[in-house]
Amino acid sequence: MYFYGTSKVNSRGHLEIGGVDTTEIVKEFGTPVYVYDVALIRERARAFKKTFENLGIKAQVAYASKAFSTVAMVQLAAEEGLSLDVVSGGELYTALVAGFSPEKIHFHGNNKSKEELEMALEHEIGCIVVDNFHELELLQSLCSEKNVHVNVLLRVTPGVEAHTHDYILTGQEDSKFGFGLQNGQATKALQMALESEYLHVLGIHCHIGSQIFETTGFVLAVQKIYEMLAEWRESPGFHLKVLNVGGGFGIRYTAEDEPLEPSQYVERIVEEVKIQAEKYAMDIPEIWIEPGRSLVGDAGTTLYSVGSQKEVPNVRKYLAVDGGMTDNIRPALYDAKYEAVLANRPLEKAEETVSIAGKCCESGDMLIWDLPLPKAGSDDILAVFCTGAYGYAMANNYNRIPRPPVVFVENGTAKLVVRRETYEDLVRLDLPLGEKINS
Repeated sequence: MYFYGTSKVNSRGHLEIGGVDTTEIVKEFGTPVYVYDVALIRERARAFKKTFENLGIKAQVAYASKAFSTVAMVQLAAEEGLSLDVVSGGELYTALVAGFSPEKIHFHGNNKSKEELEMALEHEIGCIVVDNFHELELLQSLCSEKNVHVNVLLRVTPGVEAHTHDYILTGQEDSKFGFGLQNGQATKALQMALESEYLHVLGIHCHIGSQIFETTGFVLAVQKIYEMLAEWRESPGFHLKVLNVGGGFGIRYTAEDEPLEPSQYVERIVEEVKIQAEKYAMDIPEIWIEPGRSLVGDAGTTLYSVGSQKEVPNVRKYLAVDGGMTDNIRPALYDAKYEAVLANRPLEKAEETVSIAGKCCESGDMLIWDLPLPKAGSDDILAVFCTGAYGYAMANNYNRIPRPPVVFVENGTAKLVVRRETYEDLVRLDLPLGEKINS
């Protein structure tokens, strides 16, 4: 059995996280409940930052808040000295409510609205990552209208895609994000941005994929970018100050996953930037990265109560829990894989293989197929590991099911940071039909 962060089996034979018995968490907060191991989040953040410091590289480690955005999580990122990557007005608003320093916020997104850009300018955030020509023109217009200046990065697609152990070098650069590096779009965008008296071009951004277990894709992307930087130095005379290589660093969901340590990703990226900077006689830029999943993914565990069971003779046995695709849509959406144990009996020998079904009215609401477990009943608690990224962030109210609470655990203390939704919350925005509508 693989335990994450501070997770362990305590003297009572129960799963413990952050020094707190998971059965006690369930007694206090009910199920389903998201539980976050704060110490593990801190450890990961410090590992990324410390590696840059040890290498003597000026850097920013920006938490990609799309993975899990709450006021408490943003405040935790601030405590660890991280910058923050937001991709919507809602995420920006959350950061501001949390008291996060605006100058350390980077605003992403392929379709930022006028209102969102105005919000970013009003609060003087640190950087806007410009994604397309429409945004470039809109941002220039808004800055001119308000007579304000803003730092920008230009997001480029370098023609490299990386996922897990695979990487693809593409000439077509087919993506909804960014300016094409090889088709001339990035050069045109750079020229437009440099000609603006309101936009201060700090540098270049790219993001090559997600759940990446190797460094090859990052190396190729850096090489492609530097080839263009050499051309841009001559015309239009651009000198890079910041290189943002994005995120996508992988985590372990199951035994088949073999991610690298945070230091290994950073060391190889820095090494390649140094090689390319020396090759083209350029100064080493400030390097930015955007870990999201790799900070919070395996720090999160979802606890469920076991409910009904159904056995299909000679086929399979279904074990239902009191959550599902409303609190974790990734299995239905991506065929994502997870591991789980009975939190109240984690060391007991498996006696059968079951498939974990959610409670939604969808055949596809399955959390885990073919999970070995001891015989389980309605007194048992199922702990599904590594749900910290894109669980709460993508939670929904399908079937009018309220979203679960979020609990942070650290040093033997459990703290509620997001309340459980109530039925009243579900209808809070609803309006009655009122007078009869004539057909």
